[in-house]
Amino acid sequence: MIIRWIQKTAETCSNNFCIAGYVWVGVSGVLGLCIFLLSPPGVVDIPVFNTSYIGPGAGFAFLGSFLSLLVAFFVGAASLLIWPFRFIWRALTRRKGMAKARVKKVIFLGMDGLDPDLCEKYISDGKMPHFSRLRDAGHFSRLRTTFPPLSPVAWSTFATGVNPGKHAMYDFLNRSIKTYLPELSSSRVEGPKRFLNLGNWLVPISKPRVELRRKSRTFWNILSEHQVDCTVLRVPITFPPEKFEGKLLSAMCTPDLLGTQGSFMQFTTALEEASYEQGKRYPLKRQDDRFHGVITGPGNPVKQGNAPMTIEFSLDWNATRECGLLKIQGGEYTLHKNEYSPWIKLSFKAGLGVKIQGITQFLITETEPNFSVYLTPINIDPEAPALPISHPKYYATYLAKLLGAYSTLGLAEDTWALNERVIDEQGFLDQAYSIYSEREKMFFNALDKAEQGVVACVFDTSDRIQHMFFRYLEPDHPAHKNNGEDHEKYANVIEDLYCRMDDLVGRTMPYVDDDTVLFVLSDHGFKSFQRGVNLNAWLLQNGYLQLKQGAGFGEPYLRNVDWSKTRAYVFGLAGVYINQKGREGQGIVEPGEEADTLKRELADKLSGLIDEQRNTAAICKAYPNGDVYKGPYLSVAPDVVIGYADQYRNSWAAALGTVTSEVFEDNCKAWSGDHCVDPPRVPGVLFSNWAFRKSNPGIEDLAPTTLSLFGVKPPPYMDGTDLQLTEERETV
Repeated sequence: MIIRWIQKTAETCSNNFCIAGYVWVGVSGVLGLCIFLLSPPGVVDIPVFNTSYIGPGAGFAFLGSFLSLLVAFFVGAASLLIWPFRFIWRALTRRKGMAKARVKKVIFLGMDGLDPDLCEKYISDGKMPHFSRLRDAGHFSRLRTTFPPLSPVAWSTFATGVNPGKHAMYDFLNRSIKTYLPELSSSRVEGPKRFLNLGNWLVPISKPRVELRRKSRTFWNILSEHQVDCTVLRVPITFPPEKFEGKLLSAMCTPDLLGTQGSFMQFTTALEEASYEQGKRYPLKRQDDRFHGVITGPGNPVKQGNAPMTIEFSLDWNATRECGLLKIQGGEYTLHKNEYSPWIKLSFKAGLGVKIQGITQFLITETEPNFSVYLTPINIDPEAPALPISHPKYYATYLAKLLGAYSTLGLAEDTWALNERVIDEQGFLDQAYSIYSEREKMFFNALDKAEQGVVACVFDTSDRIQHMFFRYLEPDHPAHKNNGEDHEKYANVIEDLYCRMDDLVGRTMPYVDDDTVLFVLSDHGFKSFQRGVNLNAWLLQNGYLQLKQGAGFGEPYLRNVDWSKTRAYVFGLAGVYINQKGREGQGIVEPGEEADTLKRELADKLSGLIDEQRNTAAICKAYPNGDVYKGPYLSVAPDVVIGYADQYRNSWAAALGTVTSEVFEDNCKAWSGDHCVDPPRVPGVLFSNWAFRKSNPGIEDLAPTTLSLFGVKPPPYMDGTDLQLTEERETV
């Protein structure tokens, strides 16, 4: 789930970044990949860099010298010579590492947003026989989620076994305490500080920085130190990938090639202008039955001014045959209306032998009266990553060579393109299930190769489809006003989704034996999102926030706020922040007793807040942060966490830091389901083929449980505890 200000912030930062990647010559990439393909899984982990490892915002130094060739050659040759000895050593240490293990293998099948109420309904209706079988043979319970119940927060707790106060993930964004502007919470990319200026050309001579901002250690990192193999696929908040003795493909918050969190393009002959939340419209010029467009790519990292690079394309449309011939960079592709093209490589040539590669898909969305083409966000090409998206670095390339091209964007399903009606419901479903199929291939490939250790994979489809189709469960949802829909056609989309998830469980079961534990889990459940609450408007009306003299409503990013008179403010999805002196750039509330008193006051007043139009409570409970968090990173946390009631969430405007005149408004977007509510109201699910003794399990319990299953003592700082799996179980 991502909104406009996340994309805009990342885009602004990305445009200021220059050249990325130690550009090693091609022989190093080829040699490293050959070594990897010839080696047993988990043996080789030397760094190999592709020659096109250049990216907007990655910001690695540009070398490409003869010395790089020599270093790459000798490192590759040395690794080729010593890998048999490493293989023997790993085999011996792995056996030692597994000596105290209760199991050979643990499989985590993550299904983001799978809801326990809907699971129970469809199981009862006989729609999910594999889940029913898994429940009867082992265990099923609701799984406590985090405060707030957001994917980056909950999956970080899953990975680390600690509450957000110890891993510092509270939302998609943190606020900059100096400027009040939003910044990505999960990662930070800083470009090189020094450059060699050669006329119009720039060559960085200092290294950039790509930082994972999530704190604490993951359970797979700990297991790797005990020689337990781990393969981690698309678990959220793993960009940039951490280094450990295992394999990982990054997920949520992995950017697109433009450095944003997903910016689509629409090419159209329509003359009217359009402003989109998370995408742009471009002209499509027509000459008879031929159409011409220009794709705007990332900024040129080696030229003064960082001007965007472009790629031209043409499309010849045959109305009789209802198909078109796309011509781009020497390639030709046949396109049909409402059918996605395959992944098409885009190569942006920066000069000096530098190119930046991405992949995209084309979709013809209309042919009359206007002709329109939708382009997915330009994904980082997994065969030539412009940013580090996997560990080892060549693992992404290995998967692409083995299984075909795949989406690398952290939030790949384009929810905003559907919100903006640039694509329709069927276009979104086709895209979502195509990405689901890519994920399936990776997951079963990992299961085929894993004889022991951990295989963890998270499927996002369950979350994205519920976000966009929850309105079809409710005939009176306000979103029906603004979306041209076929209610009969899409009435069973969510039921079909749960049936597909059940089929995935059934296909996983053959990999489960008596020495394997299978966990099927979700990070949170789902509720309807019918009404938005703008707490900035409430703070203004109740004297906690002030606007600058003469300022009006509607400015995003808190631009019109008078900080000298403001004690509290809101942005993002998690809660309320105190304008605290010594912490915020222009804070006025004294830390300590004054700030604590204000937190309690706000929590008391907001708990049970009434929506007078509906005569119902919009907020179940508001929580001072000290009541729900403990740890060293409370300064990053929202000071008051808001637990919304069913059908309510922070409004789209408030999430942008916008102050409006009204507190409540209808949510009329296709994004009609959400989980940003009171955490006890949206628990996740936990199914297991082994029963366990612990009652009221939480998502923080999975990390210490996994360590214990492999005979590794969980570190004392973990908040979760062992689920205490029992030996009493039936074969699934």
